[in-house]
This record gives sequence, C-alpha cells and structure tokens, in this order.
Amino acid sequence: MHTFIRTVSGAALLLAATTIADLRAQTRTAVRPADLVLRGGKIVTVDEARPVAEAMAIGGDTIVAVGSESEIQPYVGPATRVIDLKGALAVPGLIDAHVHFTGVGQAARNLKLATAKNWDDIVRMVGDAAKKAKPGDWILGRGWHQEKWTPGPSPNVEGFPLHDALSHVSPNNPVWLTHASGHAGFANAKAMEVAGVKKTTPDPKGGQILKDRNGDPTGLFNERAQSIVGDALARDRAKRTRAQIEADLRTEIQLASEESLSKGLTTVSDAGSPPATIEFMKKVVDEKKLPVRVWMMLRETPDKLAVDMPKYRVVNYGDKRFTVRAIKRAVDGALGSRGAWMLEPYTDLQTTSGFNTDSLEDVRRSAELAVINDYQVCVHAIGDRGNREVLDIFEETFKRHPEKDGKQRRWRIEHAQHINTADIPRFGQLGVIASMQAVHATSDAPFVLARLGPKRAEEGAYVWQKLMKTGATIANGTDAPVEDINPIASFYASVSRKLKDGSIFYPDQRMSRMEALRSYTINAAYAGFDENIKGSLEVGKLADITVLSKDIMTLPEDQIPSTEVLYTIVGGKVEFTRRPEGTR
Repeated sequence: MHTFIRTVSGAALLLAATTIADLRAQTRTAVRPADLVLRGGKIVTVDEARPVAEAMAIGGDTIVAVGSESEIQPYVGPATRVIDLKGALAVPGLIDAHVHFTGVGQAARNLKLATAKNWDDIVRMVGDAAKKAKPGDWILGRGWHQEKWTPGPSPNVEGFPLHDALSHVSPNNPVWLTHASGHAGFANAKAMEVAGVKKTTPDPKGGQILKDRNGDPTGLFNERAQSIVGDALARDRAKRTRAQIEADLRTEIQLASEESLSKGLTTVSDAGSPPATIEFMKKVVDEKKLPVRVWMMLRETPDKLAVDMPKYRVVNYGDKRFTVRAIKRAVDGALGSRGAWMLEPYTDLQTTSGFNTDSLEDVRRSAELAVINDYQVCVHAIGDRGNREVLDIFEETFKRHPEKDGKQRRWRIEHAQHINTADIPRFGQLGVIASMQAVHATSDAPFVLARLGPKRAEEGAYVWQKLMKTGATIANGTDAPVEDINPIASFYASVSRKLKDGSIFYPDQRMSRMEALRSYTINAAYAGFDENIKGSLEVGKLADITVLSKDIMTLPEDQIPSTEVLYTIVGGKVEFTRRPEGTR
C-alpha cells in the first residue's frame, strides 16, 4: 500500500512538474516578437534592480524586455532585427545636458579655430578664406583660445592679440572670430568699420571693448560688447530671404544632429534658443526629420518671456522628440576671457572681477515668470559671485513660492564652475541642479590657477564630489561647440581629471565611473524631468541606447579616450552605425 501511494504521489508530482514546464514553455513562445534585439555583449542598465544584463528586446520605440540571452531568445521572431554586440558595451542613450545645438551646426560650416597653435595660425586660416570669399562676405570662425597658444601673441593687450595682422590679410571682408568660450569675439578692421566701432565708442554695460594704450580698439570684444559686432552681422544676415534663412537653419540642424549621433548622443539639451528656432524645430519634428531628441531652453528678455512662455511650452512633442520647458539667463561670462563674475579680483589681473551680464533684476523677473508658467530656470553662472547671486535669487523665489504637493522645481545653474565654500552646501539644500561640463575642468585647468590662485581653485573649482556630498545632482555635458560634443572625452575628464602633461587636477574631486555614467544618463534625464521615460534601460522606457567599442566601466583608465561609438539607437531605430556587420 505504501509503495502504491509513493508511486501515485511520484507520478502526480511528475505530471505537475511537466505541466508547469509546459506552461512556462508556452509562455516563452507566446511573447510578441520584438522589432530589435541586442545580444552578445554587456549591457549596463543604470537600473538598480538589474544593473547588468546580457540582452534586450525592443518593440517599436520601447524596451519590452531586459535579461539574459535565454530570457530574450523567445522575443526573436522571423522579422526581428538582431544585433550581435560581439562583446561591446551597451549603455543608456547618452544625454548631453548643455550644448548649443544650432551652434554645433554653425561651427561645422565655419572656420574651426580650436586646432590653431598660435595667432599666426589664425591669421593664415583667415587669409586663406579671404582669398576664396567675395568682397563684403563675412568670414566667421570659432574655437580660438589665447591661453592655449604657444607662443602667446605679441604684441598683445591683457594677453589678447591686436587686429593689425588679421586686417592685413582680409581688408575687404569683415571677420568675426568667436572665442572658444563663446564669451568674447575678435574682429578685424573691416568688421569694426561695418559695426561703426570707433576710438570713442563706449563700453556697453556688462561688456568691454578692449583698447590699447592709445585708446584704439584692439579687435577684442568681451561679453556684452560682442553684440556690437554681432548686431552688424545680424543686419547683414537679415538680408537673406525667408527661404534662405530656413535653408541655413535646416542645414545647421542636420549637421548638429549628425555630429551628435556620431558621438553616441540620443538627447541633447540646448542651452537657449529664440522663438524662431523653436518654431522651426517643431516643423522639422512634424516632418519626422529630427533624428535626435532635443530638449531646449527658451532664451529672450523678460518682457518677451511674459508673452511667449505660455505659447512655446511643449513637453515631449511628436514622438517624445522635442521639449521646451525651461528658460535660459546668463549672469556672468567665462573664466578664460576673465568675464566670470568673482567675489574678489582676478589673481592675474587685479583691475577686474569679471562682469555681471544679465542684470539681477532681469533674472528675478524671469524667475517669477517661470513660477507662473511652470518653467525651469537655467542660469549660466561660472564665477563664485555669479553662483552666489543666482542661489540667492533662487532661494528668495522658493521662499515666496514654496513647492506644493511634492512638485519639484529642479532649477539649474549652468556650469557652476567656481563656487565659494559657503555656497557649495546650498545646491543640495535648495535642490538646485549643477549642470556642469567635466571636460571644462581639464580644458581650463592650465589657466585656472593663474586666474584664481591656488586657494580659490582648490576650494571651489569644479568641485564635483563636494557638490554630490551635499545631495546635489550633477548633469554632465560639453557646452559644444565650446568643447567637442564627444561624451567620451567628458566621461574621461570626469573620472581622471588628467591634463595633457599627465598631472591630475585636484584628484579628490574625481567621479567614480558609475557616477560619471549616471551624470550622462539618468541624472541628465532627471535634470529635464524625463527620468521616467529615459536615462536607464528598463522595460517601458524609450529604447535610446548607445553602444561603445570598449567597456569604459572596467578597462584601464588611459584607454577610455580611444573608445568609439558603434551604434546610436533612438527610439528603437539605429540612427548611427560604425559597424554594420553583426546584424541580421
């Protein structure tokens, strides 16, 4: 009898196990085939529930499954495109939290001055362009930086060259060369003539026309003074027909999109554009011709903001392709041109502490309008005084308008490069996002000590760890075209802070590799209120993915810069590929 019971019980258990196995098999075969499957590599998800996976399935523009090879295999159907990663690393689509999107496209069309080793190189490049240009055509360029030239310009005023040589090689064409920082520009004699600049032209508020000992303009226009030449250029460009203007803007958007995708970016956050650009961007989205996602800040004066903020606010327009939900102001300039607004004078030029650009009243009015219209406020602040003044305005505004129902403001300081020790904790206390560009730290480091002196530099220059310890969120980026839009270079700067000479710029502030990756993914998504739809590789989120040739999370640090982008996938669509093999 006992033998019979054991036999029946065993048979029942076997039958139950077989039934469960059959049900599991049916479940596996019942899943809807994916449109795209990635497998054969390492997937770092930035999802704490499952940090690492082997494969991923995508349906339409959405992630439908993340797991092991065996777990994802049932999603492979006859029409599924399968990409064999061949050991490559897949990460959430990289997000640059601060670029000048159309500026990247413009830079691609103009002289690229970042490669110049000295002022003579600049003059040669302009001279070559002048030989090909029609008389009266503007010659434009960007990317020069006097602190990176060897030797420095001679003669010079405050380290900047004089226009004479530039004017000699281009007597009939106005020349306007934007500093790498975007906060200064250099003009030749023809450009100054067109702009009406004379010996007696006064400095505008928040800017400087640099002059020599005789009072003659040198050609350097700092901060708000750039608008003098910029307005002359704008008047000339306004002569174009509407069709020409749109064609130029379309080309710039196309070039910027291609550059972004080739560097592995799936979303770029544009740091301030006018309504005309916003309107055209929506048109491009409607045409389904914007291959990268763009999150854009509206930039104009407070009197215009009052009218335009309700009109232009849009969140995840189209297929979650385009967003405008923030405004941009700028309270100071850049360190390289000594325009950053400091609490104390510059160590290497005691006669100046930088410039206040947008007035504090302007920023206050903009902040009030942002509360009314549910916009984020993003303020450019580089110097320690600039950061303090912005934090003061944010704090005052938050006290007048406390958050309700857990609604977060997530206001941002763009750059936050040099902060007084007393103000560092305020980022975490106020919930202010530090939108920083790690590559600026290693790019600027050679002249930071000269500008600030060792004490200020150590206490408050690019203090990523100090900020994170206050609870602040850091969103990473490049400020392109100020720097190359390449996120790998900024990731490397984040984790190494290593300069070209091999020295390390205050190593205690380095990020871990996961901190750096988060700053380019989930943190950057959070900075735009998008963390629920992107920034990590989770089921239900957008299938925005960057595939890299090397595992930047584990390989030797000095090999990180040689990493290439193999695929850039936006919404499940491969928008860029460097390695077409391995697909089916």
